[in-house]
Amino acid sequence: MSYIDNILFVLILAAGFGFFAFNVKKLIRNIKLGRDIDRSDNPKERWNNMALIALGQSKMVRRPVAGILHIIVYVGFVIINIELLEIIIDGIFGTHRVFSFLGGAYSFLIGFFEILALGVIVSVVIFWIRRNIIKLWRFAHGDLKGWPHNDANYILYFETVLMLLFLTMNAADFHLQTVGADHYTQAGAFPVSGFIAPLFDGMAEGTVIMIERATWWLHIIGILIFMNYLYYSKHLHILLAFPNTYYANLKPKGQFENLASVTKEVELMMDPNADPFAAPPENEAGEEEVPSKFGASDVQDLNWVQLMNAYTCTECGRCTSACPANLTGKKLSPRKIMMDTRDRMEEVGKNIDKNKGTFVDDGKSLLNDYITQEELWACTTCNGCVEACPVNIDPLSIIMDLRKFLVMEQSAAPMELNNMMTNVENNGAPWQYNQMDRLNWKDE
Repeated sequence: MSYIDNILFVLILAAGFGFFAFNVKKLIRNIKLGRDIDRSDNPKERWNNMALIALGQSKMVRRPVAGILHIIVYVGFVIINIELLEIIIDGIFGTHRVFSFLGGAYSFLIGFFEILALGVIVSVVIFWIRRNIIKLWRFAHGDLKGWPHNDANYILYFETVLMLLFLTMNAADFHLQTVGADHYTQAGAFPVSGFIAPLFDGMAEGTVIMIERATWWLHIIGILIFMNYLYYSKHLHILLAFPNTYYANLKPKGQFENLASVTKEVELMMDPNADPFAAPPENEAGEEEVPSKFGASDVQDLNWVQLMNAYTCTECGRCTSACPANLTGKKLSPRKIMMDTRDRMEEVGKNIDKNKGTFVDDGKSLLNDYITQEELWACTTCNGCVEACPVNIDPLSIIMDLRKFLVMEQSAAPMELNNMMTNVENNGAPWQYNQMDRLNWKDE
């Protein structure tokens, strides 16, 4: 590799990682649009969750076929890209298979990488068949039309091409090693590409070198493109699954957060010695502990973990397939809740970029413009979506915050719920009975 090639490689590498860093900075900025929340408790349990769920894929294998195939793709793609370190060193310094001095260990690694690459290709083909030929219900659902459907296929094509480039590169390299070409050190074991190498028999050495170099360049450029595509894809979960599982809610499912301001208001009402004209309580910063808004109507009202949840969504549809409301024909889809939150967050981020770091009201909000009230009130709060998610995303928390805004800020609850709350207020019970008649049932 000439010095010009080395310089070109460094420039491409810098551009790839530079653009990736730019998008990561934008991603963090968008997540920080959310309210602060403390998720630093129980670090040991949080590390265990991350190890078991994000790294160990423990929730994926609850559906064995998809789970095992996903593990093959996940492990294969991650481990094979360990070779990226060797490619970077070779590209910068003009060496070739710089780690070949490892001898037998190097041969084992290359052979293992190739077997994994074949496993990735087979798994990806099966995934493609499930999506496009069998058309499993959760992949053919209405909320996956257009870009989400195409995005999933683009990723499958990308992974297949990258693995084929890797194997073709190795096959050409193996052939050149066999014929004793200059610069091609005898190194590595090629249990898969060894079957491809005979295709180069009879070709001129220079032609095979061109094929090897072309696939080498395309492989590294493809990896950089894939890395930068992640920001625009559902496959951002490759990176975010780890912090997302770490910062997931550890409280028992079904335990809702009480608003501190409302709790204190109730306590004051029940305290006969309370001063009804006293100023609202203050927090440690000396500010009144009365929220500016109850619940959430837009992404800035959600907390940062909920926004990270939206970016982490894999769009696998397990949440929607477990949702009883959706299964009975209701409009609610937990997957769509997360996708809508992410889309609105992206819209707000672009607004900030356009207006030089300041959000300018665009007359839109997450509630009503993206997520309808019909969707929110269809939820039974069963936590089925939360339990089903393979990376511990919590769509229910977003649904409840949006509901909270409707009830407490706009008094926009459904008629049945408003009637119940009126009855509780007037009669001390959900039913429209006189308080004197509440215990009549015991005499029947």
